[in-house]
Amino acid sequence: LQDGTEVRSKLVLSNASPQITFLELVPQEQLPKDFVQRIQQVDTRSPVTKINVAVDRLPSFLAAPNARDGQPLPHHQCSIHLNCEGTQLLHQAFTEAAQGHPSSRPMIELCIPSVLDPGLAPPGCHVVSLFTQYTPSVLAGGQPWDEQARNAYADTVFDCIEDYAPGFKASIIGRDILTPPDLERIFGLPGGNIFHGGMSLDQLYFARPAPSYSGYRSPIPGLYLCGSGAHPGGGVMGAAGRNAAQVAVKDFRHL
Repeated sequence: LQDGTEVRSKLVLSNASPQITFLELVPQEQLPKDFVQRIQQVDTRSPVTKINVAVDRLPSFLAAPNARDGQPLPHHQCSIHLNCEGTQLLHQAFTEAAQGHPSSRPMIELCIPSVLDPGLAPPGCHVVSLFTQYTPSVLAGGQPWDEQARNAYADTVFDCIEDYAPGFKASIIGRDILTPPDLERIFGLPGGNIFHGGMSLDQLYFARPAPSYSGYRSPIPGLYLCGSGAHPGGGVMGAAGRNAAQVAVKDFRHL
């Protein structure tokens, strides 16, 4: 631990990414070379920028205007997806990011956690969580994700929300913008990838995190992978953790 304390255990379950677990926390000489190479090759590029917003009132959507008393409506308790009415919009957003430019009309997943937990914000105010795609990890020309770039992209996102919920921009009293480099720096997510690696066919099922190691056991006896980098991947389902725990319990009974 940070204070030098050592904690020993016969079994260790790692919820860190495969890259952190096997390339930083475990001496690589203890691992098969082909396994190390596979972990090094995992595609961790991320298209996600997360924006947290504080607002002084609930968004009122054209499709479902707010009640006169200002109380939350059923849709305020759900995830609301914007800019994804057609696949062409998603394709355009992806293409722009693939060329190194933040999407001009990004896909936005909007939710308002303070509707379900009022303690997250002062009375009358709310916090809005925005999961947005697509943004490149590295901008065109190697330009940095500096404050100007962050805020320019956030303003683009807010402009899009304004089309669906007029008055949203005027309600904003605070913003927190987390680009892929920010997600990597703050949360230890390689590439800023919230799934610990792309959810593509070559990195799923028996190949997650590496061929022959999709069953949660690692090359080191007693060390298990239980996070999003393990089968079946990320997505807030908890399946990897549950499955890994069952495997670890089974092994523990035979120690």
